[in-house]
Amino acid sequence: MMMSGAQKRLRCRRLFVGLLLASSLPAGGGIPAEAKDLVVPKEQTTTEIDPTQSPSFDDQKKGVPQSLFTWIKMAKGYDVEWDSFGRKGWYTQDPRLKPVEPTSVFTPDQPAVYIVFEVAPLEDPAQFSAQWFLEGAGGMVSAEPMGRDTLEVPGHERYGFLELKRTGDKWPVGTYQVKLFITPLGQQPFHAANQVGTMRFSIVESIPAGGSRKP
Repeated sequence: MMMSGAQKRLRCRRLFVGLLLASSLPAGGGIPAEAKDLVVPKEQTTTEIDPTQSPSFDDQKKGVPQSLFTWIKMAKGYDVEWDSFGRKGWYTQDPRLKPVEPTSVFTPDQPAVYIVFEVAPLEDPAQFSAQWFLEGAGGMVSAEPMGRDTLEVPGHERYGFLELKRTGDKWPVGTYQVKLFITPLGQQPFHAANQVGTMRFSIVESIPAGGSRKP
């Protein structure tokens, strides 16, 4: 029986959600309890009793994808390149992003920390989100994040960035943990079941020449 266009889109969306859930399963299999409820009425935060264990994207191996990311990097900024057909002045409609000064160490006056990434082309639009926390003793983080950002990536696009802005005149010195989430468009972006990984960065008083860490 032929499927209508709406049925095909619904099937693709279910497949996409299934891939997201599969990427977060533990090695032994089994679906975590929070993954059963795909449409939740409100945000579910991570608790210290049963913390979410997500992979770190800080130390990546070249050529090895991270979750749905082909690559993902922190940087002081980003630049836009345009793919060319090979003739000067002829370009495609797909801009390519690249990180500017990739690093995970910043000074308090840094206006924003950027997370730049590439993913495989998506069949459906998706939301890429981040929330960041200042770590305390033992790597513990507060219940409430210091900030959040969400980017909607249209279907078939590959590049994007998240902007982690400081909330005051300066960043407090310390180590920060960033939680990363991927969700289908329209779902709660910060539900624990949609967390796909973490990254960390540091704010220091000053950086010696050549002292920033580049991934």
